[in-house]
Amino acid sequence: MNIPEAPKDKRTKAYKQWKAKYDSASKGLGDTIEKITTATGIKKAVKFLAGEDCGCDERKKILNKKFTYNKPNCFNEDEFLFMQNIIETGVERLEAAEVVEMVSIYNRVFNDNKKPTSCSSCFVNSIFKPLKTLYGTYN
Repeated sequence: MNIPEAPKDKRTKAYKQWKAKYDSASKGLGDTIEKITTATGIKKAVKFLAGEDCGCDERKKILNKKFTYNKPNCFNEDEFLFMQNIIETGVERLEAAEVVEMVSIYNRVFNDNKKPTSCSSCFVNSIFKPLKTLYGTYN
């Protein structure tokens, strides 16, 4: 299959359509299964036996939604400096405003919608540790 060249301006609708159709990065399990079935010829056989509308596209969307490959976004400069201050100074206790800020950073970076919690172990395991791990990749 010949893939046309991507439009230069990434802000355009044409680029977004090209990316959705030709981008090779799997967004989730559905994309991965589609690549495997295409490479092995299973997809072609199913299309031949079941017809063009075999339900594959719907299953792919459902699997991508349920099993996404979560690639975190990068810290912006303020977030990085905030995390650096918390981690490098070895702060043992966070103020409520710092917890809220850290949850906000987590939600933006990991595309999530977590809420601040008063449970310290829940906060450390579900918010602080992933942020600390991501911060460690910068060094």
